[in-house]
Amino acid sequence: MQETVVIIGGGAAGFFGAITCAETNPSLRVILLEKTTKLLSKVKVSGGGRCNVTHACFQTSAFSQNYPRGQKALKKLLPYFSAEDTVAWFAKRGVPLKTESDGRMFPQSNTSDTIVDCLLQAARKAGVEIRTGTGVTQVEVHPDKSPVERFSLHLSSGERLTAAKLLVATGGNPKLEHYQWLQQLGHTIEAPVPSLFTLNVPSSPFKDLQGVSVPKAKVKLTGQKLETEGPLLITHWGLSGPAVLRFSAWGAKVMHGLAYTGTALVNWVPDLSEDQVRHQILQTRLSSPRKTVFTNALFQLPTRLWQRLCELAEVPEAVKWSELAGKAQNKLIELLLRTPFEVKGKTTFKEEFVTCGGIKLEELHLERMESRLVPGLFFAGEVVDIDGITGGFNFQAAWTGGYLAGKALAS
Repeated sequence: MQETVVIIGGGAAGFFGAITCAETNPSLRVILLEKTTKLLSKVKVSGGGRCNVTHACFQTSAFSQNYPRGQKALKKLLPYFSAEDTVAWFAKRGVPLKTESDGRMFPQSNTSDTIVDCLLQAARKAGVEIRTGTGVTQVEVHPDKSPVERFSLHLSSGERLTAAKLLVATGGNPKLEHYQWLQQLGHTIEAPVPSLFTLNVPSSPFKDLQGVSVPKAKVKLTGQKLETEGPLLITHWGLSGPAVLRFSAWGAKVMHGLAYTGTALVNWVPDLSEDQVRHQILQTRLSSPRKTVFTNALFQLPTRLWQRLCELAEVPEAVKWSELAGKAQNKLIELLLRTPFEVKGKTTFKEEFVTCGGIKLEELHLERMESRLVPGLFFAGEVVDIDGITGGFNFQAAWTGGYLAGKALAS
């Protein structure tokens, strides 16, 4: 009886696990099941349709610091399959990657279709059987049967499938009931909550400045230790950009606990101390006394943003630097360093949201991504409690986990 390995989930981790397994041990029958009609859907839409494959950071300790959950695990796993290995894997299959100024890596073709096609071709070439529109309704474990019949899968088509080993790569879901069937197999689920979201600020006095961005700002949540830095974008609903996405990743559980409400403070000049900001304003008063405050933006801030900060600080439109009142100056300095935004809810960031939570890492033999509770059961991708910030880190976790599980499935 030919040994069958089944992969549940047609996303990045599922495909990588299936390809690695089939290439490593061609004698196995490898079947990949996807409940929808779309394969690699997240790969297709990520990075604005360009697919942010990984990140150009080739030191394990530095790379692993980009994971709010699973940092220690990734530090152990990345030496087996790193960002460097990902670049080499795709290059070997005719898909060279390029690095952008912020470290994100994309296919040189600038389209995610290249990555999707590469994975589909590699899977077919390795002999992976791909079935779409095929969900799994139940998994039974038979420890007493022969190893090749260890798992019995009830499919949505009414068919039953027998497998020796099983890789679950079903992705993340913010609803706990989505993981119920895994709990029935004995696994503990770290409560799933959304990550990588933007902040809704209904009362924002900056809403009409949508599209205005700064290359570096600091976002802090009052009353918490939560604080992140990076490019920031003003939107018609509130705040977005890498600084906010990092904020939501590191603060996923905190924000969930606060029902996505609180006061976020934005520092528009994070590289300067309060004394340095004050000094630069005083220098400007001396060097440009006859220039109007309104039209003389400082700190390389966008003019429209500077003018809105002046309005909020009650700086009269025609006032010159030499005439600026002390009270208005102090208010302007306060806003430059700590503009308050009253957060009332979140908005999903395009299609790139991830779920924080999932299968508890302590219940896995990490180097194999195999269950400690059910031999022959493997996990990879977002279904486990590993998630990273935006920038290619979540895909790298999928490639690494899929690779390790694939090697173990093949053994």
